[in-house]
Amino acid sequence: MNNVSKGAKMFIGSNHAADAAQLKLVVGAKIKAADGVVALTLNHPGGRRLPDWTPGAHIDVVLPTGTSRQYSLCGDRWDPYSYRIAVLHEDHGRGGSAYIHHDLTEGAVLGLGGPRNNFPLAPSEEYLFIAGGIGITPLLPMIRQADLMGADWKLLYLGRSRRTMAFLDELAGYGERVVVVAKDESGRCDLLEQLAGPKEETKVYVCGPRSLLTAVEEHCRNWPVGLLRVEHFAAKQQGAPARGTAFEVQLARSGLSVTVTPDQTILDAVQKAGVNILTSCREGTCGTCEVTVLGGDPDHRDSILDEAERASGRCMFPCVSRSRSDHLMIDL
Repeated sequence: MNNVSKGAKMFIGSNHAADAAQLKLVVGAKIKAADGVVALTLNHPGGRRLPDWTPGAHIDVVLPTGTSRQYSLCGDRWDPYSYRIAVLHEDHGRGGSAYIHHDLTEGAVLGLGGPRNNFPLAPSEEYLFIAGGIGITPLLPMIRQADLMGADWKLLYLGRSRRTMAFLDELAGYGERVVVVAKDESGRCDLLEQLAGPKEETKVYVCGPRSLLTAVEEHCRNWPVGLLRVEHFAAKQQGAPARGTAFEVQLARSGLSVTVTPDQTILDAVQKAGVNILTSCREGTCGTCEVTVLGGDPDHRDSILDEAERASGRCMFPCVSRSRSDHLMIDL
């Protein structure tokens, strides 16, 4: 990208994401998937193909109210003409799920961002999938893929009751590979028994409420890197930033240098300088604003990267992450 003078407006993001953000989707079907969960089938208004995706991907859905929310794709990845998402009604949410449950109707038009995949399925001979509640959504396409590839796999699906657990009918066809633990029937699941120890040939994928993810991560803290993969629907708790003073961020392609004060995010400082980054969640969970790091030492404060990715320092999410060094250079 050519250099621009300060104050000029630019729009920066991955080409794929920027292109997808121009798409519109129409709600083709809205059905009850469980108590407190609705499933939406989304199609192109003109019947055209939708962008391809892989198991673990999510999309940004822009509601008619202008609100943007991220939802995992849980339909058939081989169907090029429709997406499926499932939405849990969150009593203490920010209003997006309430609108979808109570006000959104079939035929409504939504904006689309993505798909993006921060939770990809890595090749393996064996998998253990652990889902808590609505956390089943990104795992459904993974299970189908693992089964298609002939891998050995098991799903541990946890929930308050079977009435609140979506897609049990679809999972029933897999027989004993699916273990359903409903708290009102069996009590609390013994995760330690399920995660007795790491197995080099088994990759573990977990998605669900924060309490489940925290328990699994704590138990697997000393496992070899790469065996455990977790997706967070909500931002992880973070400690204080590595530094409490201002730092400089150089935007390599635009030729600008911006100062990020302690009360600013990098995203805010960059946008104030006239460079607009494609963003959505603003809490380090969706991956929309990912940028490449060209120099300096980023202070990672997202809920996406694993320890190896953080250690590499090759990318960061400016909506939440900061800098450990006085200067940081990013590819914008």
